[in-house]
Amino acid sequence: MGCRFSKGPDFKSSSLNNDGTKGSTRSSASQLSNKTCSGKFKTKNSFDSKKEKETQKYGGSQRIAAQTFTFKELAAATKSFKEECLIGEGGFGRVYRGRLDNGQKVAIKQLDRNGLQGNREFLVEVLMLSLLHHPNLVNLIGYCADGDQRLLVYEFMSLGSLEDCLYDLVPDKEPLDWNTRMKIAAGAAKGLEYLHDKANPPVIYRDLKSSNILLDVGFHPKLSDFGLAKLGPVGDRTHVSTRVMGTYGYCAPEYAMTGQLTLKSDVYSFGVVLLELITGRKAIDNTRATGEHNLVAWARPLFKDRKKFPQMADPMLGGRYPTRGLYQALAVAAMCLQEQAAHRPLIGDVVTALTYLSSQTCDPVAHSIHTNRLGSPTPRKDRDKKGSGRLEESGSKRATRHGGLRSPQYQGSSDMRLKDQMRNQASAIANSQREQEGSARRG
Repeated sequence: MGCRFSKGPDFKSSSLNNDGTKGSTRSSASQLSNKTCSGKFKTKNSFDSKKEKETQKYGGSQRIAAQTFTFKELAAATKSFKEECLIGEGGFGRVYRGRLDNGQKVAIKQLDRNGLQGNREFLVEVLMLSLLHHPNLVNLIGYCADGDQRLLVYEFMSLGSLEDCLYDLVPDKEPLDWNTRMKIAAGAAKGLEYLHDKANPPVIYRDLKSSNILLDVGFHPKLSDFGLAKLGPVGDRTHVSTRVMGTYGYCAPEYAMTGQLTLKSDVYSFGVVLLELITGRKAIDNTRATGEHNLVAWARPLFKDRKKFPQMADPMLGGRYPTRGLYQALAVAAMCLQEQAAHRPLIGDVVTALTYLSSQTCDPVAHSIHTNRLGSPTPRKDRDKKGSGRLEESGSKRATRHGGLRSPQYQGSSDMRLKDQMRNQASAIANSQREQEGSARRG
């Protein structure tokens, strides 16, 4: 499930109370903190469900309520936490499948009282998921802080995690197809965009990885596990200084070295997840050959040679993917994985590119056999007919003006030409989508 960089969570009173938070958020944090520290909630009696609601407000969002449960209720929902109900295990503790008295199926995460993560991360998780709501974030139904027990109750995600669906497939389970992978990538990016651009103050997720992306019916992705989330910088601040926490293989290099956390740290982690979706390789896999244990380290030299792009596609796809789509998806991943945080795109630009890619339906039959031509994914005469050169040029200029996918800082880079080509291609995706939408409106 990944290794933490640190033995404990980095949580200070200021984590939820910086200058950008609303007074109601501070008040809610204080109230809930007092409750978790006391280890006891007011109840009508030990057998009845707690009807108390925590009503909180985050920025300009609507008021919501998180239900509180007794330990007895959640034990009954999971058949006393029997092994047959166990569906996962992570740094927080074990996750069980359960059913509430009203018949609702839920996932119940129980804090490991001997584990490294404790009340502070429990508090952060409850606050974040109570205050933030989006179709691509998992829904928190309620929580339990009964005595020394700490449990979280979520909506049940029927397809498990992205990690489950990508790796170690059972013989009768089909691998994810290209269309589904791009849909998952676009949805996860939208969840991250909500945290970065819509939440006020912004939220840095800090632990984006394939095991934290849960999948519902139709492979609809939702981000989960917010125990390490931090409120992002506000005002003139450019970063948040914090103890290094996260999962090895997904952590941005500048954060790992300096402890300076920014929104672009999440963009790097997203690039690793996108690369996992494209290649079918784990972020860290010690079973592979020497030099291939770390996914990003393996991919970096391949990013520099377009002829090697087809080698990066997951063999489980069986060649059933659009060649141009593969090149464009790899271009987006490469930009997210830039070592310099300032050179990475904004998550909003990533959403635009991936939304376009996910809308381009791939016919598995039509793309089941690829030619051996290792040049551009589209013949030159076809590119000329479509005016792709002009499109890419205008796309790159637009992205540069808005601080998006193309960055002028690369002008001095030794492999500037190749990187510019990749950036132009990804910019063309966004520009093409805008032009299509404009044509539709004019029509």
